[in-house]
Amino acid sequence: MAVLMDGKALAQKVRENVKNEVEKLKEEGINPKLSVIMVGNDSASAVYVKNKSNACQKAGIEFDEYLLPEDTKEDDLIELIEKLNNDDSVHGILLQSPVPKHINIDRAFDTISPKKDVDGFNAVNVGRLTIGQDCFISCTPYGVIKLLEEYNIEIEGKRAVVIGRSNIVGKPMLQCLLSKNATVTVCHSRTKDLASVVREADIVVAAIGKPNFITGDMIKEGAAIIDVGINRMDDGKLLGDVNFAEAEPKASYITPVPGGVGPMTIAMLVENVVKAAKQK
Repeated sequence: MAVLMDGKALAQKVRENVKNEVEKLKEEGINPKLSVIMVGNDSASAVYVKNKSNACQKAGIEFDEYLLPEDTKEDDLIELIEKLNNDDSVHGILLQSPVPKHINIDRAFDTISPKKDVDGFNAVNVGRLTIGQDCFISCTPYGVIKLLEEYNIEIEGKRAVVIGRSNIVGKPMLQCLLSKNATVTVCHSRTKDLASVVREADIVVAAIGKPNFITGDMIKEGAAIIDVGINRMDDGKLLGDVNFAEAEPKASYITPVPGGVGPMTIAMLVENVVKAAKQK
């Protein structure tokens, strides 16, 4: 029976540390501040922004929200980002994705100053992560690494398989595991015989957005299973990318959905905001 990796408890611990750091910074006259931009009215994004606002509030971080209409011009968004770049009271800038199709999100991410890019999506931070320099790491992969470390799961020398190659999770996850000396394989929609590749993994990170896609017969006995997927079903239930009931008896460690990776993402965001404020 696998050990359940409690992301909620670890996130709470991280947030307590952040709160203490924020209090110290305020004593030095530094008030950490995050500005979040949301374009359009995507309902899932609105929930995420609210969660980020709550986390900042609890940590004592000032939170500014810019809710822009769906038809906002790309140049107007860029102008707002540049204004926030030049505002010394703002330490972190976050552009909530997705954005409307007429906006080039890569251009927007790359306009955010690398020093304020607390989501780790600017190409400069992505490049720094790749070559092992200090940078802001995308919050979900950063949270996964924290979870693995908290449970003393050995990464060095282990076979890790990342399922999914998105710029937000899959690719930075590869770099994070590589920097910890794992041997990493990235699987995606064109991977042939996915099951046989996953079966070799000591650590599996599933991030593809397909409910119950990873089944028990694809998992090696004793593997650590990290489920990044959050899929809302028609009945409102949340399911991960891993079939939990099948995987749990075979795994040594497993994250639940919800309550595993999700809480860690926001915890790492507030940690990144504090890092940005300290660098300032």
